Amino acid sequence: MPSGFVPAPSSATSAPVVIRMSPMAHFAAGFVALGLLALVPAFPTWGVTLLAIPVLLSVAIVRLRTVADRDTVTARTVLGTRTVRWDEIKGLQFAKSAWARAKLRDGSELLLPAVTFATLPLLTAASGGRVPNPYE
Repeated sequence: MPSGFVPAPSSATSAPVVIRMSPMAHFAAGFVALGLLALVPAFPTWGVTLLAIPVLLSVAIVRLRTVADRDTVTARTVLGTRTVRWDEIKGLQFAKSAWARAKLRDGSELLLPAVTFATLPLLTAASGGRVPNPYE
């Protein structure tokens, strides 16, 4: 199973499926902090403000997620949350990034944070089959 998700129970009234980034990504933010600490003695005036970058990275790791249930899919980004019904989604695309983009019927796109090709079976189960399982 891919890391960073909470599978839904198999009952008809199942809880939503939550797909999020792996908590191990916080180690990357920690390494960025260590690298920036080297700049603090060289630039004491503004070097300390650079330490906000790893904090913001950790906030993004905690906040970014996609929540899907039988009726809706919710994309939670750093600055907001957007919920759309499955019937508003025309299809999914993996073009410019590793994360899926939902193509909406109105022509817009919705980034689905942490949804990768490997987690599509989770969306298939959560959506009641509206998203095809590429592994079947």
